[in-house]
Amino acid sequence: MKKGFVHEINFTVNGIKRALSVHSNETLLKVLREHYGLTGAKEGCGGGECGACTVLLNGSPVNSCLVLAVEADNAHILTIEGIAAKDSIHPIQQAFIEYGAVQCGFCTPGMIMTAYALLQKNPDPDEAQIKRALSGNLCRCTGYVQIIEAVKAAAKRMKGKRG
Repeated sequence: MKKGFVHEINFTVNGIKRALSVHSNETLLKVLREHYGLTGAKEGCGGGECGACTVLLNGSPVNSCLVLAVEADNAHILTIEGIAAKDSIHPIQQAFIEYGAVQCGFCTPGMIMTAYALLQKNPDPDEAQIKRALSGNLCRCTGYVQIIEAVKAAAKRMKGKRG
């Protein structure tokens, strides 16, 4: 199988500037996982339906299985590995643990990244806004109740803080 043309891209991943040669058909998900060992984003469906591969691209949640790496040239990428402080987990991560929103864990990184993006833009979302934001993320274990409660709790904890 022909890999396609090679492109040089520059981007920032979790605050670290990176440069890489990528093939034109390589996805952002593949680059993050295989080149940088950032395996938090999962490949669930490979077609943008499940949200397990969600990362933030310039502050907005995207399905990294659908984004070509060349599209991330000069972008800022944030993954689940980049949201925690060095000495503690992020309040959203803590709330997911406390509210039992992590059952099998496969969807959890994508859910957390989507919730993170929501709370960055809207620090006090109502339940309908949380549901709408998470509508692109599928979970087969929790029934979403715990996830929604975790996002509400994280919003309260983060009130007045950014990040």
